[in-house]
Amino acid sequence: MQRREFVKKIIAGSAIVLMIKPAKSDDVFIYIVDAAKCIGCGSCVRACRKENKVMEGKYRTWVERYVVTTDGSIESVQVESPHGGEYGFEDIEVNEEVLRTYFVPKLCMHCEKAPCVKVCPVKATWLTPEGVVLIDKSHCIGCKYCIQACPYGARYFNHHERVVDKCTWCYHRIMRELKPACVTVCPTGARIFGKLSDDHIQAALRDRNIQVLKPELNTRPKVFYKNVGWEVW
Repeated sequence: MQRREFVKKIIAGSAIVLMIKPAKSDDVFIYIVDAAKCIGCGSCVRACRKENKVMEGKYRTWVERYVVTTDGSIESVQVESPHGGEYGFEDIEVNEEVLRTYFVPKLCMHCEKAPCVKVCPVKATWLTPEGVVLIDKSHCIGCKYCIQACPYGARYFNHHERVVDKCTWCYHRIMRELKPACVTVCPTGARIFGKLSDDHIQAALRDRNIQVLKPELNTRPKVFYKNVGWEVW
């Protein structure tokens, strides 16, 4: 990056962009979730299952509902994700004890410093030049080290194929300049996807109300969240 361009980014206040430090290319992909727009319909989960032939009972992406209540002095949090949110959520009884409730889509964070990549003993998991963490199923030995290493619970074991699986951001689609299936079907625009160099991604990352999950782990996720409470961190 040229010095002039670097200074311009600093002036523009793009602290989040600098935080993920895409050292080699501005063509890395970025995923943004706006929890304020998610309605918990489950369309994303169903689309993912159909597009990627995800086995029943497992999820590459899922939706959680957070219900924050209080007894007047102490707040408590209930988190639920029935069937991964695939079929939506039942209504809850709202009373004076409920402070807030909202939905949070989850998926693989495609970390720049991915713990799963580091622990794989056979290099079956790797980071592509586009910033996507993938699994080579022909090399995976099913040791499950990566499942244990992932702090976001984004990986699962495929008992049929005897390998580990997870979200790939629909790599087969995005490399053809298509969006991930979950992004395409979201009826409210809660899921935003694009390259770091895209104007709409740059603008979104400059929002002060945007964070990554578990920043203290320094995994440098490429999934960012807007409008989520402390309960999610």
